[in-house]
Amino acid sequence: MRRIIRGFYEWSKLILFAVAAAFFIKNTVAASAFVPTGSMEQTVEIGSRIMINRLAYLCESPQRGDIVSFYYPDDGKTLYLKRIIGLPGEVIEGVDGRVYIDGNVISDYTDNPFYEDFGPYNIPENCYFMMGDNRSNSWDSRYWKNRFVAFEDIIGKAEFAYYPEIKVLR
Repeated sequence: MRRIIRGFYEWSKLILFAVAAAFFIKNTVAASAFVPTGSMEQTVEIGSRIMINRLAYLCESPQRGDIVSFYYPDDGKTLYLKRIIGLPGEVIEGVDGRVYIDGNVISDYTDNPFYEDFGPYNIPENCYFMMGDNRSNSWDSRYWKNRFVAFEDIIGKAEFAYYPEIKVLR
């Protein structure tokens, strides 16, 4: 009987340690996200599961082109996944399907055009302008009441999709 109790005790310690380690990793190192919409299609397909690196911006700032997970600025609760297009201090504008930063056209990250002009918008310090890669079907910074995502609302950088296929996100 003593052997059974000791075995149960040892297994309980192992399980408790595994649960604590998983909780720590999920809340400080990495997160998993489900993609329910097509706003990032061709890059990330509907139904994909992706891995978010929560430590990506510990030592460096987010860069244009990064795909990030963040809290939707109009409610502060819903998780979104979009690409950073505009950086703090820049002026962004969309005209005739092209994105301009400080008056210069940028090379786009997608072949999906958009049809509605936007801006110009001055991006505040410590904030970012987000767009989905499926530009004609994305609810993004162009349409939000609060157009910009504050740095502190960014959860992390999307590194790769692991379901239904493994794919590095760029």
